[in-house]
Amino acid sequence: MTGNDPLSAALSGLDNAESVGQLTHTVEPASNEIGSVLEVLYDRGYIDGFERVEDGKAGRFEVELSGAINECGSVKPRYSVGADEFEQWEKRFLPARDYGTLVVTTSHGIMSHYEAREAGVGGQVIAYVY
Repeated sequence: MTGNDPLSAALSGLDNAESVGQLTHTVEPASNEIGSVLEVLYDRGYIDGFERVEDGKAGRFEVELSGAINECGSVKPRYSVGADEFEQWEKRFLPARDYGTLVVTTSHGIMSHYEAREAGVGGQVIAYVY
């Protein structure tokens, strides 16, 4: 049985696996949104890698953990953020300035708030990690 929010379940699973010191974690079910969020986590150095495994159903992600995640989670409700408003959301969800990453969905795809700020686009905050 799956929950109502697969992204939230995936991020809390990663957070729990990191807190007990596991080296790998399986995220089920796989989706394009979760894959894009994992790509942001990989690009920012929070995970060592991930691979999508097709099992004839929804699929799953095998994630290699690096021990760099202190806390991560999804943001509910999804807040709309302008290109110049990221600082107020950093204050709300991250422990310090320039420490951690907000994951934002934009018209250019899912990216970190650093990339969105450089591109000058806004979107919706969907997750945080530090």
